[in-house]
Amino acid sequence: MKSFKKVVVGSLLSVVAVATLAGCSSENTAKAEKNDSPETLETIIEEAKKEGEVASVGMPDTWANWVGTWTDLTKEYGLKHQDTDMSSAEELAKFESEGKNGTADIGDVGISFGPLAVSKDLTLPYKTSYWDEIPEWAKDQDGHWLLSYTGTIAFMTDSDNVKDAPTSWADLAKGDYQVAVGDVTKANQAQFAVLAAAIANGGDEGDIQPGLTYFKDLAKAGRISSVDASLANIEKGEVDVTILWDFNALNYRDQLDSERFKVTIPTDGSVMSGYTTLINKNAPHPNAAKLTREYILSDEGQINLAKGYARPIREKVKLPAEVADKLLSEDQYQAAQPVKSNDTWDQTAIELPEKWQSEVLVNVKK
Repeated sequence: MKSFKKVVVGSLLSVVAVATLAGCSSENTAKAEKNDSPETLETIIEEAKKEGEVASVGMPDTWANWVGTWTDLTKEYGLKHQDTDMSSAEELAKFESEGKNGTADIGDVGISFGPLAVSKDLTLPYKTSYWDEIPEWAKDQDGHWLLSYTGTIAFMTDSDNVKDAPTSWADLAKGDYQVAVGDVTKANQAQFAVLAAAIANGGDEGDIQPGLTYFKDLAKAGRISSVDASLANIEKGEVDVTILWDFNALNYRDQLDSERFKVTIPTDGSVMSGYTTLINKNAPHPNAAKLTREYILSDEGQINLAKGYARPIREKVKLPAEVADKLLSEDQYQAAQPVKSNDTWDQTAIELPEKWQSEVLVNVKK
């Protein structure tokens, strides 16, 4: 599961913001390739209102403040919403297994799952009016996937259990406390945790072995936690150090106790990546899905994500001071780097689950 954390709902979309989004249609022709027919944003909005609802997967209220976006879409366009929380791999499996009888419209997956979904012919392309502001590395050339926000792998430490919060992978390795990494066999966040450890120890997207070795050593020392790193368990003190995206860690920290929980970006290496929406090729409400992606990339949608501690993919978006102040300072990200080769990482990510099971899980002490 992605997360069960609770976030404080941000303010609702203002009338001015609605005008801004609607105004995009007069300046941009948002094209979708369904039936090879260009569609204007006005048409998409009109058809989305007729559809009246949007069904998402892996986009729960508590992940990166999705609740703000769902609230706005309901208020401004009358779209009812429901979500089924699941991992990136589970989302693709759902799209594939349901086929033409699809029940989900849109999902949110890690970047490596975007090309995989395209290779399986599961997606409906839609570029949005903000296409030119998305970095080349963060989008598929045909609009099948494009990142909405980025995150960086971080440590979240319970200072009630750990006196000196680790600030590097080297620190973490020397500790005597339990470390929660998540399910590397199917969770994008956990897979990037392994990549970050690899980078800190001389590896990269094509050489994940240093990361596997790092966690194998922790497993042999009995230090990989088997406790689910849910908000409730973290609050009860059952998890010492959790490896998470920074936006999840910051969200947990501020919900529980900002003095008790410390969030740090490892100084000897971390990785920055992001999440992309996927529109189901067989979406029952395709226009509502397109409008959802359009809104997510708007200024208001990007600010909503930042309220959930995620960093917007559009650099031109100016965050309100009270939102920007909740994020970590830029100097903490000096050792963080984006994925250098998506093609290489895509292949590594496919092979990683089996390697994790054969090299790490077999050494985890029950």
